[in-house]
Amino acid sequence: MSEASSTLGDVIRRFGPALREQRGAALTPAQDAVLAALGRCRTAALGGHLYRCDHCGSEHPAYNSCRSRHCPSCLGHKSAQWLDARAKEVLPAPYFHVVFTVPEPIAALALGNKKLLYGILFRAAAQTLLEIAADPKHLGATIGFLAILHTWTQTLLHHPHLHCVVPGGGLSPDGTRWVPCRESFFLSVKVLSALFRGKFLAFLEEAARRKEVRFAGSTVALAEPAAWATFIQKMRSEAWVVYAKPPFGSPEQVLKYLARYTHRVAISNSRIVSLTDEYVSFRYRDRKRGDVSRTMTLGGVEFLRRFLLHVLPKGFVRIRHFGLFANRLRKSTLERCRELLGGPMPAVAAPPKIEGEARPDVRPEGHDDGEAHLCPLCGVGRLHHVAILLREHVALTSHSSRPVPAPDTS
Repeated sequence: MSEASSTLGDVIRRFGPALREQRGAALTPAQDAVLAALGRCRTAALGGHLYRCDHCGSEHPAYNSCRSRHCPSCLGHKSAQWLDARAKEVLPAPYFHVVFTVPEPIAALALGNKKLLYGILFRAAAQTLLEIAADPKHLGATIGFLAILHTWTQTLLHHPHLHCVVPGGGLSPDGTRWVPCRESFFLSVKVLSALFRGKFLAFLEEAARRKEVRFAGSTVALAEPAAWATFIQKMRSEAWVVYAKPPFGSPEQVLKYLARYTHRVAISNSRIVSLTDEYVSFRYRDRKRGDVSRTMTLGGVEFLRRFLLHVLPKGFVRIRHFGLFANRLRKSTLERCRELLGGPMPAVAAPPKIEGEARPDVRPEGHDDGEAHLCPLCGVGRLHHVAILLREHVALTSHSSRPVPAPDTS
């Protein structure tokens, strides 16, 4: 039977046991932890708070969230805070969006070496942008940028790539001038692609010489030196895709983009269309056929298998700042850039709302905005905090009940 407004947590509660039965030995500790956390998110297993309406007397439990960075129900609050900080840092200059991707064989190797190869992706892309921009034949300036790792396609397949948001210009070598790029053109993607490929493969070969690369599954044959040499040679002969999108038109558009691309996971709850005893259906954008919206249906275990491909290693940082925007330099360099650009930071409205995700947890009265919220049942009374709900032991099986949602705080 189909359910309306199903969430990723619902999918995990329904198909998690079958996934563990079929593929449990293949799950990494990080994947197992994500399954456990998201399966308990906003359920009695995490405890919470009880609210009572002062008009009709109805009681409303508000269960705690898991706060996992892989949970689509828990990202809205973190994203809003992060975007608020970025709103204060946007420069009054055009911004470009540059994307670095890797060939499919490299992506396959990354599945067994996530921390290593995703780290190389950041390192190679950052050095490529900084070096080409510093070259007087191109821009001749020190630039700054934000890089965001994504590892998925719209259909949840593994496709690691790096989104870079870059102001269209930088500081001159002596720091006395702002050097703008040409209108609607940042740097040559052909030049970027060639250097990026060379740097990535050089870092990869260095890691292989240090015996840091693991070979398993479809890449196990690459453990043989001759096969590895052939693989590297083939990767050197392929064209690696780097592309730059048209510049953003305003600081508000930069923030709108960041709201879409920073704090998000492989799939949002809003894209899940239906959930049955066997299948999960979800919306996706078909980029190859006119960017139209379509629906895909997968078996529940296969859906979770694909989702878990995108669980990051514990502690891995997927949003990083480079060049002028590096953490240790950001405050002083932003002030200098603002001064050279001839004015204060542009006035930017509040960061856009993150669509399709749940609001942050309801806090007890007096712990948030100090106001009691309207009762969703009678629509007249106000909800008041009356008790703390302790954690309960909940067996997460395919027959587990859905969590009770938190009261609406809008």
